[in-house]
Amino acid sequence: MLDIAGDFDLPPERVWLNAAHQGPLPGIAAQAVAEMVRWKQQPHNLKTSKPFTEIPGRLRSVLADLIAVPDSELVLANSSSYGLHLVANGLDLGEGDEVIVAANDFPSDILPWIRLQASGLKVVQVEPAGEVLSVDEVRQAITVRTKVVCLTWVHSFSGQVTDLAGIGEVSRSVDALFVVNGSQGVGALPISPADLPIDVLTGVGFKWLCGPYGTGFCWLGPRASDRVSPAKLYWLNALTADDLVNPGLDLSTITPSATGRHDIFGTANFFNFAALIESVGLVASTGVARIHEHNLELASHLVDGVDRSLYDVGDRGDPDRLSSIVLLRPLAGSVEDVSLHLETEGVDVAARMGKIRLAPHFYNGDADIVSALAALNGYLQ
Repeated sequence: MLDIAGDFDLPPERVWLNAAHQGPLPGIAAQAVAEMVRWKQQPHNLKTSKPFTEIPGRLRSVLADLIAVPDSELVLANSSSYGLHLVANGLDLGEGDEVIVAANDFPSDILPWIRLQASGLKVVQVEPAGEVLSVDEVRQAITVRTKVVCLTWVHSFSGQVTDLAGIGEVSRSVDALFVVNGSQGVGALPISPADLPIDVLTGVGFKWLCGPYGTGFCWLGPRASDRVSPAKLYWLNALTADDLVNPGLDLSTITPSATGRHDIFGTANFFNFAALIESVGLVASTGVARIHEHNLELASHLVDGVDRSLYDVGDRGDPDRLSSIVLLRPLAGSVEDVSLHLETEGVDVAARMGKIRLAPHFYNGDADIVSALAALNGYLQ
């Protein structure tokens, strides 16, 4: 088991089992925020171009290293939705084109495509027999008109893990892009998207990566990068403050840089991005494979210890593709009442789709699970 709780400032009287909603900021990231506040209080620190290029450059590098992709393919974002909309709006989809999504997926994965229905795009919402779409279900739905298959990696409402390799191969059989929302996986499960038949991986920084809210990223693989058109020409994407010294600057000749052309505006987002650099660094130095093993042990402890007369654990999915997200359906009382009971007992979880969602992470230990089980099994006593 990992012993990393000391890197966080979690109150000892509470148990945070809600990384699927928010990961707590580690101490080293909080120190980075404090330093950025000092920069803004004393703005001579921001007088040169260096901070405006160094921070986004470092963040791009640590995120790219974490998922083993080239820096040039990594887009800096403020959410997973940013990357999804970037792709949806940059593909020139229209009449006769089709996109496949899971009908029970998180809204972020469906809404960008729904918006394009007015342009003639057909959004095929497939209802899975289980919690996530299977390879066969995608194969049955896909056609020569399918341009995109967009699915979540780790399903927020069940914790089940999508077969990325299998569905990616089916997508490539018709030359469709496979777009994956990795928000509930990156930082908790190992992934190297360039080694899989997927084309886009989006994610957030504020869940399993334990960064600030309003952070995220998008990886555009070569097949996607060739098809997604840039939607903006932003001065910091093509210039620096040093370029503004030249009185003869000709803006008509400016083109976006190859790296960063899809980034959000304001990539020198000091307060957020400096902290995320440190959070990602902590995850990377701990090792995502080690984190995954640790988290699965905690999840197994939860599943084995919960009172089955009070809760239905349900299907956890393929044993070879487990996440650490555990969903419990109360058999006695409402999910709202159970959530309130747990909160009163100092255990923080989430209520999702009529179930209690518990999401332990690397800062949790066995003692947290013991406390959570005592609160769970003590309901109605």
